[in-house]
Amino acid sequence: MSLVLPNELVVDHFLPTVRAMLATRLSDRGLTQQEIADELGVTQAAVSKYVSGDSGGDDRFRDHPETVATVDRIADGLAGGEMDGYDALAELLSLIRSLEDRGPICELHEEQMPELQGLGCDLCVRGLDPSVRAERDVLATVRTAARTLASIPEMAAFIPNVGTNVGMCLPEPQDETDVAAIPGRIYAMGGRIEIPANPEFGASKHVATAVLAANAVDADVRGALNVATDERILEAARETGLEPLEFDADYEDRHAHLLERFTESDGVPRVAYHRGAFGIEPTTFIFGATAADAVDLLESLLVDDSSLAVDSA
Repeated sequence: MSLVLPNELVVDHFLPTVRAMLATRLSDRGLTQQEIADELGVTQAAVSKYVSGDSGGDDRFRDHPETVATVDRIADGLAGGEMDGYDALAELLSLIRSLEDRGPICELHEEQMPELQGLGCDLCVRGLDPSVRAERDVLATVRTAARTLASIPEMAAFIPNVGTNVGMCLPEPQDETDVAAIPGRIYAMGGRIEIPANPEFGASKHVATAVLAANAVDADVRGALNVATDERILEAARETGLEPLEFDADYEDRHAHLLERFTESDGVPRVAYHRGAFGIEPTTFIFGATAADAVDLLESLLVDDSSLAVDSA
């Protein structure tokens, strides 16, 4: 693991770039190199390098509109006497906070610490918050579940034409923005499973509706995935003592309909399915305590199904 603090990135990447930008702009506004050095707290030799363009820097900051606007504002203020060092520092600290919130500093941080990628991390902005940890855990679980799904042998045969998805909600979810899933759905292409992106909250209304309905009936159920309805899956569920629940595909309010069916059956089934309708593909939902649990159940049903091996032979 590479443990990198955001402050290191500010010192190593942001600060040299901004100093070079400020030096160039202050020079353009008529300040001498020594005057610029006094304003920036660096040597005249460093200013000479900045102004000559030999200082390097990071284009992610140099070309970032908010950074450009802030540097121009500080340069105008220092050159015109409307700002002092305190004012300039306040402007830069505000800019850094903004750049840490899904900006270039955050982008650099994810490059330096790959463990942060795909987690929607805003630890720098919000600090150590239990809700942030919960979001991170859900995103990580969905990401693992999607990868497991893609590794299941013959899985491509059970992906609907419109794609599939796997999702998981936060504790006590309010709406679909509290459910993480794969943006753009998961597709089968050439016998392979394609996962187009890392999970995000609010990425799938389809699977989120099922998850929210299930969680409203049983708070311990927070994960689900959808696959094409197939008798092999349904029969494998029955053989393991899990009676699949059938529901109607042709309904106006899927959430209300699923709530009604789950309530009628005295709980959330591990497997629920419909056989399709006009313009609606037959779909089966697999539920679990987490997204990973739902995928594990599907994998066990497919592995236990001897007909799958016959069909693929």
